[in-house]
This record gives sequence, structure tokens and C-alpha cells, in this order.
Amino acid sequence: MTGLCNGRVVVVTGAGRGLGRAHALAFAAEGARVVVNDLGVGLDGTGGGTGPAQRVVDEITAAGGEAVAHGGDIATTDGAASLVATALDAFGRLDTLVNNAGFLRDRMLVNLDEDDWDAVMRVHLKGHFLPLKHAAAHWRAEAKAGREPVARVINTSSGAGLLGSVGQGNYAAAKAGIVGLTLVASAEMGRYGVQVNAIAPAARTRMTEQTFAETMAAPGGAAFDAMAPENVSPLVVWLGSAASAGVTGRVFEAEAGRITVMEGWRPGPSADKGGRWTPTEAGETTRKLLAVSEPPYPVYGTH
Repeated sequence: MTGLCNGRVVVVTGAGRGLGRAHALAFAAEGARVVVNDLGVGLDGTGGGTGPAQRVVDEITAAGGEAVAHGGDIATTDGAASLVATALDAFGRLDTLVNNAGFLRDRMLVNLDEDDWDAVMRVHLKGHFLPLKHAAAHWRAEAKAGREPVARVINTSSGAGLLGSVGQGNYAAAKAGIVGLTLVASAEMGRYGVQVNAIAPAARTRMTEQTFAETMAAPGGAAFDAMAPENVSPLVVWLGSAASAGVTGRVFEAEAGRITVMEGWRPGPSADKGGRWTPTEAGETTRKLLAVSEPPYPVYGTH
């Protein structure tokens, strides 16, 4: 490895399995010291235990790296505050936060219970906001003390949050909210040396193992596991390093061997009457605008 993250301290939430585990191992391989957060819950967010986080810590230390486990609930104020405190107590600093924790409770909207909505919003959206808030407060204090950080945040959205996904109204809404949070945090925290970006990964994890099982040909003809979570981690490590200077407020899709810069909402065809439309005029004009606009990408699950 190149030592891209030598000297950096990285926190990864939901790092006991899947994408989070892959990110934690990849950061450690590039020289970072890692705080591995995981509640050890099931796919639906129930149960729990510190076993998965400690196993990843053991993998890192066995390979000669440094890591500590954190088993707190990062969707609570105390848990998020202790996450930042763990990095500072163990390693004396915090440089990168990777918000990755999440689970699924998929239902069609008419069958979606309020508890399922609240639980997914809590872990995905609140579980991004609170660690970000506490890390950002630390970095702001550092900057005001004359020690401007080279800080990085990588949030985890999803194609479901960008395009929608049938049967995942709660998950898609939370992941769309993460994109909005990313844009605001990037704008607010840049003055303190903090860059904030988001990824929309596609990989085989506990949440997607029934969907992704393919392999594909790599350059040179060798086959590789196209949906392995390890394929996403190189971009995350680069975004979390000092080498990504100047990149902030962006969303990237990462899947197999492909990286895509996502281009979000921006003005398309427009008409201005210079006064108030009647409903009929508004409808006729809107149809004309739609006729010359780019059609939206289909929602996942509709094609």
C-alpha cells in the first residue's frame, strides 16, 4: 500500500460487516488508525453486541495496524459524543468520519408501519447527523484555536435516495435526506477545513446479498467479484485522505470498477410569463416544458 492515510485517525460507523468493515480495513491498510463502530444489530436493527466491531479490530491489529472498537449507539447524543471522544482518547485526534451505519425495514408504502419509518430514519438520517455534529464541533474548535484541520466526512447515500426504490420509501427518503445534509455541511464547514462528500455505493452486503451475486471480467481477462464491498472502499479512502483537497459537496456512485460523479438537481427548461398564470396556462406551459426536458431516470424496481 502507499501510506495514503499515514498519521490520520478515521472513524467508521457500522463497520462490523459489509461496506463499513471493508472501509475500516482499507483505511488501516493505508496507515490510518481506526475507530470501528458497530452495534452488532441484525439486518432489521434488532438485537446487538460488540462482537462484529471487535472482530474487525482484531483483523486490523493482526495485520499490524491500530484500531479500537466502539459499541455506542451513534443515533443518540451520548453515543455520538462518545464516538468522537473515543478517537480523541485513543489516538489524540480525529481526521476523518465515515458515516455508514444503517439497516432495512422494507415495505410498500401502504404496508409501512410508523415504527418502521421512524427506525430507518433514526439510524440512517439521525445516525449521520449526530456524529457529523459532534465531529464538526471538534473541528471548529480546533480551527478557532489556530489548528485548522484537514478534516474529511464521507456520508453514505444510495441510488434509492437519488432515484427512488419501490418498496423502500423509508430508506429512500432517509438516503435522499443524507444528500441534503451533505450539501449543507459542506457549505457550512468548509471555513474550518472540513470537506464533506457522499457516496451512493452498490455492493453485496447483508442488505443486498439477494440482489448482487455477479462477477465480471477485469482488465487482462481475470474475473473479479464485481459486487464485493471492497470495490467501493478505494474511493472512500481517497475522499478521506488529504489527497482529496478541494473536493467537497459532491456525490459519487461507486460500483464494481466504476466511479460516477452524480449531477443533482439543476434548472432545466423554464418559462416566465412576467405575471400570474391561470391554472390552464400553467398546465399548457408545463406540458411544453416537459416535452423538451430530459426524462427522469426510472425508479428502481419499475424496470
